[in-house]
Amino acid sequence: MSDMAAPPERLDDLLARIRACRLCVEAPRGVALPHEPRPVLHVGPTARLLIASQAPGTKVHASGRSFDDASGDRLRAWLGLDRATFYDEGHVAIAAMGFCFPGQDAKGGDLPPRRECAGQWHDRLFAARAPFDLIVAVGASAQAYHLRRLGLERFARGGLTERVMAWREIWEARTAPRVLPLPHPSWRNTGWLKRHPWFEAELLPVLRAEVARLV
Repeated sequence: MSDMAAPPERLDDLLARIRACRLCVEAPRGVALPHEPRPVLHVGPTARLLIASQAPGTKVHASGRSFDDASGDRLRAWLGLDRATFYDEGHVAIAAMGFCFPGQDAKGGDLPPRRECAGQWHDRLFAARAPFDLIVAVGASAQAYHLRRLGLERFARGGLTERVMAWREIWEARTAPRVLPLPHPSWRNTGWLKRHPWFEAELLPVLRAEVARLV
C-alpha cells in the first residue's frame, strides 16, 4: 500500500457532490432533516475572502443565495460591500458550517448546523483550493472549526463573546489566512451589539479596511 496521500479533489467536482448531498436525509446523524435538502454555498477558485457562517435560514433555503435576508444586509454593511460584490464568487466565498437549512426549534429559532456537513465535506473543501487570505468567522460553530483547523485551538475554547473580545489576538496570531470572529448579524443580536460598542468602533474599521484591500 502506498504511503502517498491522495491528491486534493477537483474543486468543481467536489462542489457538484456537495450540491447533490442528501446525507442528512438518507444517512442522518440523529433525527433526519425534516424537509428536502438544498445545500447552499458560493465557492470559486480565486476569492481571497471567505465568509464562514452557521447555516442557511428559511429565506436562504427558498432563494438558494446565502445571506439573502435582513441578516445579510447587516453583514454587508459590516463588510462595506454592496450586493453585487458580495455575491461575486471571484471575490467572495461563502461556506456555512451546515449547507442546508436545519429547521427550527419549538420557539421558532433556527436549529444548529447539521453535523453531517462538517464531517463529510469541510476538510475536503478547504483542501481543494488555495488558502484564503481572510476568513470572517460568523458565529460560534464557524469560529470553533476554523480556529482549530488553522492551529489556533487556544482561541477555540470558550463562548462567542469571549472569542470576539479576543479579536485582536486572533487577528495577530497568523499572517495568512487571518481570522476575524464576528457575532451573527441577526436582529436577535442587536442587544449584544448595544452592550459591546467596541465591536463597531474598533473591530469593524479593521474588517472593512481588510475587505477593501482583498476585494
